[in-house]
Formats: sequence, C-alpha cells, structure tokens
Amino acid sequence: MSAANPAAPTSLRNDATVISLVGFAHGTSHFFHFVVPPLFPYLMAQFGLSFTQVGALMTTFFVVSGIGQALAGFVVDRFGALRVLYGGMALLACSGLALASAASYPWLMAATAIAGLGNSVFHPADYTLINRRVSTARLGHAFSVHGLSGSLGWAAAPVFVLALAEVWGWRAAGLGASVVGFAALALLFLNRGRLEIAPLPTEHAPKKGGSFAFLGTGVVWMCFLFFVLTVMAFGGLQNFAPPILERTYGVTLAAATTALTAYLLGSAGGIATGGFLASRGEGQEKLIAGALGFGALCALLIASGGVPGWTLAALMALMGFGVGLAGPSRDMLVRRAATSTFGQAAFGRIYGFVYSGIDTGLAIAPIAFGMLMDSGRFAQVLWGVAALQVLAIGAAMLVGTRSRSST
Repeated sequence: MSAANPAAPTSLRNDATVISLVGFAHGTSHFFHFVVPPLFPYLMAQFGLSFTQVGALMTTFFVVSGIGQALAGFVVDRFGALRVLYGGMALLACSGLALASAASYPWLMAATAIAGLGNSVFHPADYTLINRRVSTARLGHAFSVHGLSGSLGWAAAPVFVLALAEVWGWRAAGLGASVVGFAALALLFLNRGRLEIAPLPTEHAPKKGGSFAFLGTGVVWMCFLFFVLTVMAFGGLQNFAPPILERTYGVTLAAATTALTAYLLGSAGGIATGGFLASRGEGQEKLIAGALGFGALCALLIASGGVPGWTLAALMALMGFGVGLAGPSRDMLVRRAATSTFGQAAFGRIYGFVYSGIDTGLAIAPIAFGMLMDSGRFAQVLWGVAALQVLAIGAAMLVGTRSRSST
C-alpha cells in the first residue's frame, strides 16, 4: 500500500484528494498569518499602540511558531502527522476566540502566541503527509498546490477580516476567523480515512546518526538560511506594504491594499507555474535564482519612488510571481536533502527545522521593518526587501550544490 511505501504509485484520484485536503489545511494556517495585520489600524486606535508594538504581535506569533515547528517535527515522526495536524487546527480556531475577547495588549500577545503554537505543526505534518501519501511523479504538483493554497489563504484573509471589521468591528473579525478554523478542523476529521498513514517499515529508518544528526549537515542549515532571507523580505511586505505605498506614492489606502493583494495573487500564479518546472532535472537552484532576481528587480523599481502610482499593482504582481515561481523547486531541494541522507522516517524533523526558518524570518521582519516605519523611512523597507532577495539567490545556489554532492 502507498501508506507503507511512499514511492509506490497511487491513483490520480487518491493523490488529488490528499493534495486537496492537505492544501486546504495549509491555506487555513496561512489565513491565520494574516488575521492580525489587517487589524493593525483598529488595534492601534483601540489600545494606543505604535507600529513597532503591533509588529511585535506578529513577532510573538512567529517566534512561538518557529520554536514550536522545530520541535513539532519530532512529535510528527513519533505520534503521526494527522493527530498533530488536528491539534494545530484546534489551536488556530481558539486563537480567534482569544483575539475577539482581548481586553489589553498582553491579551493580544497571548492570542497571537496561541495562534503561533497552532501554526507550528503545519509544515512538518503537511510535508510528511504529502511525501508519504502522494506518488513520487506527482510531488512537484503537490508542492505547487501546497504553496498555492498558502498564498490563497494569505490573499483571502485581508478581504475576509476587513469586511467583518468594517461592518461589525475587529472583535467580530476574530470570531469569524475562529469559525474558519473550526470548519477546517471538521473537514479534516470527516476525511481522516484519506489521510491516515501506516508506520514505516524498518528499511525507511534514518540511515545514520541519532535523532539530531541532521543538524550536522550543511545543506540543512543552508536551506534554513534561505528561508530566513526570503521570508524576511516577504514579511516586510506582508505587514507594511499598504502604508508604505500609501505614504511613498500618495495613493489611497484601498489602492495600496489592492497592490498587496496583487502581490499575493501573483505569488499564487508563480507557484502554480513552478509546479510544472520543479520536477524537471536537478537544477532547481538556477530557476530559484532567476525567479528571485526578477522579484528583486521589481522591488528596486518600486523602492526608487520613480514609477507611476498606477503601475504599483502590476509591479507587485510581477514581484509576487517571481517569488512564487521559486517555491516548488525550493521544496524539491529540501526533499532531496532529507531522503538522501536520513531516510523517510526523518521527514518531520527535517521539514520542521528547515521550515522554522520561515517563522524566524517572519519574527524578525516586523520589528526590523517596524522601526524603519516608525522613523518615517518607508522606502528603505522596499530597498531591504530587494537586498534580502539578492542574498537569498546566493543561498539557493549553495543549497543546490551541496544537495547534489550529498546524493
């Protein structure tokens, strides 16, 4: 059976079902990434907060998520991906309730910490399910859908949250997010038979070293660094793009928010396209470098302040496309590092650690860029985004070289 032998081909229908369910779960986790940032203006007015203080809410989310994710991988390997996924989704749903009832800034911190703990399980659980339940020939598309669903979750959250906040207030937005989380949990439970995986036979046990042996592998650390750099760049846009564009170009807040949505949708399009390219050969790092270089160029054009305001949405969409295009190839590189050295049984811990780089980058970005925002240096955030993307290109090339040498 496919549950016992990850390489065995399974039916298209089975693969599509698993990919869809895991993708929906991932999209829900990304939805919760973006519940609080659209509410920044409401929370700042309600509690008298600065940009740095509201940015620290998201830092709390991603610090908890990053630490939790590195540990969650071991829990997934030990107790199974599906049960861990249930727990994470339940915590996300409860975080919405905590947000809706918040009466102080520390309470807001607690709500984001609960959400961060829930978010921590998704990458190790999701990628373990994908690698164990999806045919090898369809992994590129599985990684593409996984990333695409995350981008769609990001894109849906601001629209959903702001619509509720504008009509019924920011507390109603928290309640609405909670409903989304509980509905997703119910869907996963009702389809649990499609996602359960059997224990691995002994030949899939880690090939060498103990449980922490992967920490001594250079390619694992380079993957971690790559995520930190790329996601810090995204974090600057995720949290502050609307006020940056509004104050740099004099466009309306609605137009600036539309440009951010265009970035997220462009990223989704890039991820969908990248799925067709990820499985072609072993030169994924070259595709990543070209895609991120294109994204950095778009960021530099926007940071210059010299482009017409009406082009912002298009440039943001193109930047998002470039960054998204690199996503599936990135996931294939991580899979190669995991399977070549440590075996199938180490999927959870390796994916958990490497993808905690996402949380690390998103934890640093709000504070670092928030200080620039508070000092009025809005365009410098965009210059920083471009610089981080350029640095990530170098990391991607090293990942490609080292991952090939370990096979």
